[in-house]
Amino acid sequence: MRLDAHQHFWALERGDYGWLTPELEPIYRDFGPGDLTPYLQQFGIEGTILVQAAPTVAETRYMLDLARQNSFIKGVVGWVDFEAAEAPDQITELAGNPKLVGLRPMIQDIEDPDWMLRPDLVPAYEALIEQNLVFDALTLPQHLTNLLKIAERYPGIRIVIDHGSKPHIADGRMTGWAEDMATVARDTTAYCKLSGLVTEAGSNWTTETLRPYVAHLLDTFGPDRLIWGSDWPVCTLACSYEDWIGITDELLRDLGAADRRAVLGGNAERVYLSKSA
Repeated sequence: MRLDAHQHFWALERGDYGWLTPELEPIYRDFGPGDLTPYLQQFGIEGTILVQAAPTVAETRYMLDLARQNSFIKGVVGWVDFEAAEAPDQITELAGNPKLVGLRPMIQDIEDPDWMLRPDLVPAYEALIEQNLVFDALTLPQHLTNLLKIAERYPGIRIVIDHGSKPHIADGRMTGWAEDMATVARDTTAYCKLSGLVTEAGSNWTTETLRPYVAHLLDTFGPDRLIWGSDWPVCTLACSYEDWIGITDELLRDLGAADRRAVLGGNAERVYLSKSA
């Protein structure tokens, strides 16, 4: 199975996408299943993981409803307020829907860099683990040392790092990010998404701009712990869906057939869908 393990839908009238403003003109409109299915059919992608784009439980329910209506949505990564006293009950209730496969606090947008270590989040983490949900880590490079602490603190947690933890590609910087990602890869069982890199690359990027970052992820996590995703439609701020397919095909060209299958779908199927398979 080939899976797109990171894509979004949104309806502007829902009103909870605080980050999505008219300044982001190319993506400031509704995106729904009908916009994505032509690409899935064109490239033989059998299913997707739909990922939250708003920090509300209402959006999680909206996505689960889309998953009920569209069989290609194999799983949903939603959102729950980890700080709320009712978070464990909400997680348990939402996890009653087999299409919920993970949760994603929007850590990159939280001002406190140590937020994920707060003691009042413990019940939410414990409920996430109890329900066998993935912790999708929307982190930046400065969060990686704390993410390592989370993995140590909760041995049963299943972590998937979004977008390679957003390295500073536009500045050509790897120092710090490279060492911390290597440590996380070595010392935890975390997976990492091969997604979202083009929107970190600035203007005038090429496939060669991305190559050292992708090579580092392959060297550290290996093809058995990398997960391909498009980050569509956010990726269209920098490239088309077709372009991202071509770029990643080129960057993964030296992998054997089995390793390519793992990155392009097998790993996502194992990590996200085993609970409902």
